[in-house]
Amino acid sequence: MRTAGQVEPGRSPWSRWRGAAMAVAAFVLLVVLWELVKLVVPADGVSVGGVRVLPRTSDAAMPHVWTVLGTLFDPEVAGAAQQRSVGAAVLSGALFTLRLSLGGLLLGGVLGVLLALLMQRSGLLERALLPYIVASQTVPLIAIAPLVAGWGGKIAVFGQPWQPWASVMVIAAYLAFFPIAVGMLRGLTSPRAEDVELFRALACGWWTTLIRLRLPASVPFLIPAARLGAAAAVIGAIVAEISTGTRGGVGRLIIEYAQAATGDPSRMYTAILGAAVLGLVAAGAVGLLDLALRRYQAVAR
Repeated sequence: MRTAGQVEPGRSPWSRWRGAAMAVAAFVLLVVLWELVKLVVPADGVSVGGVRVLPRTSDAAMPHVWTVLGTLFDPEVAGAAQQRSVGAAVLSGALFTLRLSLGGLLLGGVLGVLLALLMQRSGLLERALLPYIVASQTVPLIAIAPLVAGWGGKIAVFGQPWQPWASVMVIAAYLAFFPIAVGMLRGLTSPRAEDVELFRALACGWWTTLIRLRLPASVPFLIPAARLGAAAAVIGAIVAEISTGTRGGVGRLIIEYAQAATGDPSRMYTAILGAAVLGLVAAGAVGLLDLALRRYQAVAR
């Protein structure tokens, strides 16, 4: 029996912080590469035969990292009665988009798990549904977003009019359900044939086999799929905000700051930085699910 201060057998204390340390190291490496490109590549970029092969590295195209970070403390609107910094605006937009992304991840996760259960239960349903599930991800998202917003404007939910943020959440769920459905299906079908036969020999029904065998076995497949789904939900929410014109999120900030990029290019990169951090936060939120289901992963192994 382990005491409170002990770690699991075979796991060092470093393994608990390895993910966070790797994320920090990746960010530092990205900063170093960014500044190295600015140092080495000419300001006008590199062209071969009239084709640009390396981007421009002038301050108007690639501002220094410290310039972008310094912009976070600048006022968003100069001379406004109620001053708000660019960093506060990006944080507010990121939190708005995060809520919609997590809502879309939840909706997409429930849909993906239900589809996986149906396909595992019936081989006929798997052969009928799986090709359409795969084909659904080939439709350009920028074409779907206006359609969802248009359809949503014509319906009411429990007597309440459809809100623009609901369209963003639905589009985020549309991208999130695919990896979860495929990963969950792979996990539900992962138990060995001998284990399934043992449950049948013990006269266990489909439900008992699902709860005692298939669901625990699916956890190692579900967690990576949920991380992919979280990242996809963030991308879907940002693209949906841009396509539908939904205000309040970081996607709309990217457009607004990009329109003023000729005067202050670093401001656009603050919004892009907020979107990147948002994706890491959403994927990190799946770590809570990983902690809750870790004992099942040990059983599955």
